[in-house]
This record gives sequence, C-alpha cells and structure tokens, in this order.
Amino acid sequence: MHLFINSLAASAGGGLTYIRNVLPHLAAKTDLQVTVALSAGLLKEFRGVPNVNFLELDTTSARRFWYEQLVLPGVIRHCRADVLLSTGNFAVRKSPVPQILLSRNSIYTSPDFYRDLRSRRDYRAWLDTHLRAVLAKRSIRWADVTVAPSEAFASELSRWTGTRVLAIHHGFDHEAFTRDSSRLASDVEEKLRAVDGSLKLLFVSHYNYYRNFETLIRALPLLRKSLAPRTVNLLLTCRLDPGQNPGAYRPEKAADLVERLGVSDMLVELGALPYRQLHQLYVRADVYVTPAYTETFAHPLVEAMASGLPVIASDLAVHREICRDAAVYFPRFSSENFAEAVVQVLRSEEASKRMVAIGLERAHFFSWKTHVERVLELSERLIESKGTRASN
Repeated sequence: MHLFINSLAASAGGGLTYIRNVLPHLAAKTDLQVTVALSAGLLKEFRGVPNVNFLELDTTSARRFWYEQLVLPGVIRHCRADVLLSTGNFAVRKSPVPQILLSRNSIYTSPDFYRDLRSRRDYRAWLDTHLRAVLAKRSIRWADVTVAPSEAFASELSRWTGTRVLAIHHGFDHEAFTRDSSRLASDVEEKLRAVDGSLKLLFVSHYNYYRNFETLIRALPLLRKSLAPRTVNLLLTCRLDPGQNPGAYRPEKAADLVERLGVSDMLVELGALPYRQLHQLYVRADVYVTPAYTETFAHPLVEAMASGLPVIASDLAVHREICRDAAVYFPRFSSENFAEAVVQVLRSEEASKRMVAIGLERAHFFSWKTHVERVLELSERLIESKGTRASN
C-alpha cells in the first residue's frame, strides 16, 4: 500500500507532534510505501527517518487551502498513491484516491472561542474562524472517513455535521519521549534552578486564546495567599511577548493582567522547548495544570501522567476521557476553583499519590503503534471498498 500524508498544515503544536510520532511506526512497515507532503523548511525536523519519501512543497499558510485543492491532487496522482491521509482539518474536495481526514481543531465548534474573540474585539479572527469552520464542516463531508482523536470530540463533530465520525485515540511512546538526554539550553536551566524548592505548576502550550492562560494568571494571587509562606511558580513553555509565539494570537492581554495583579515574580516564561527535551521539564515540575476551555485530545496530559505528575484540568469531556481519575477537575473559567484544586492536591498526599498511580497506568492505554495500526486497517478497508489500489 502507498500512503500519501498531507501534512502541509503541520507547523507547530499538535500537528507537528502528530507527524513526529506516527512516522517512525509507519517507516517500520516493510509492506508500506509512505510519501509525506511538508511545508518548505520542515524537512530538517525529520532527518533520520528512513523509508519515507518527503516532498517539501512551497506554499504559504494563506494559500495552503487552494494549493491543496488545485495542485495537490496532481501530486498524489503522480506519486501513484493508494490512499490519502489529510492531517490538517481540511480535506481535498476531489481526491483522486480514498481520503481519511484527521479533524483535530475544536475552535470551529466552540461557542467559548467565538465569545472570547468578541470580548477581545478581534473581529478579523472571528470572521476568519467562521469561514474556516465552513470549510472544515464541508471537509468532513468531502472525506471518505473522518477521524477524531477522542470519543468526546468525535461526538461533537457528529452533532455539528450530522455525519458519522470515527474516534481513534492519539498515542504516546514513553521510550521515544524520554530518549533524548541532551542538556537544556543554559537560559532555561538557569530559570529552573532559580525556582528550585518552590511549588512548580507546569503548563505546556504555545500562547493562544483557547488554552485560557488568563484563568491561570488570575489564580496566582489566590495561590500566593493560600500557600504562604511556600513560594509558587507557574512554568510556561511560551513567552507573553508579541511576536514570540506561532500564529496570530496576541498575548498583550495576558501580559497586562500579569502586571496588574503583580504576579510577574510567580511566572517563569521558558519559551518553546524542543519536543525531544520536554520530558526533562515534566520531571522538574510538581503538578501539571491546564485551564483550556476547548480541546480535542491534549497530548501534554498523557505526557504528564506518564511523567508521574498529578493533573489539575478544566472540566471538559475530553479531559475526563483522557485522564479519568488521574486528575482533579474545575470549572474552566473559575480561577477560584482552580486555586482550591491546587490546594486540595497539595494537602492530601494520599490522594496525590493515588492520582499519580492511576495516571502512570492510564498513560499506557495510549499507543502510537496502536493508532497507526488502526489507521492502516482503515486505509486497507477503504481501498478494498473503492477498488482503487494503484499498480506501482
């Protein structure tokens, strides 16, 4: 079988994480040919991956959708692929081969996100998201099969489109995640050493609106008061400075809130870390936290559980599906309830240990090997039903 993967949308965050993790498993399949379409400049991320043909295609994010519709079908035909795996929420309308669409962007279906954009008066982003949502909704109908990374998000997409959506969990590979032992950058190491001995809350994310940074920031003065004299620090893998994060999200509101509340001393802005080094950050933290108000899977939750961290997460169906009893949940916009959850976890050593034990076991449930096998089984079924296997 020849699998063509359209990953032109993978530039940061979950999209790049997905490709990084599935390619080694695909490359190990001796009866599989794999071609991956990447945006220009990303090939360096995958040096050393054998048995995979990479195509660096030069297109901007603004032109990507039209490139996929007008140019990519010809590329797929030229490669004589058997099946197309579209990883970036948008399908090729007239795919020359059976198409599996991976839909993993919940902002299109999130009323909270649209309200958030209006509250920030970011009307251009509001309109752009609505337009993209129309294309994402149509894409689910264009694809032969749409796959979501969780049961909760698959159900949400099905309600939104009236189309059946299949859930295949994303995975986790502990050995691969912890393989790299290279030293952290000196400035990152210096910042971590400066907060040794403090309570370290970790949140792994680029800055964006739907991850709801402001709820965490508003909780910091409450935690300072509740846990005094113990020092509390929030570790972030981003910086709240304009131009320091991928995408068009503007962090000024969050930065102004930090200054207004006087909690800059509690924030440790590490900036983006290479994915291969993230495991070194998890083991330096005490609790993993996420206040996201919409989500599709949340890889850091599995990484945190596998690293032996108790988790405090916003009360989303996706978060409950992933963590179950390995987390304490709070209403997604309540800084007060979040702070109470932190205190609850810290003051009950027995409950914290129980959460860690459950989380370590729960993390084994997620497997990239299993994910890849299910996607390939689905691909084979589609090819057989369509009768479209190419003769290479």
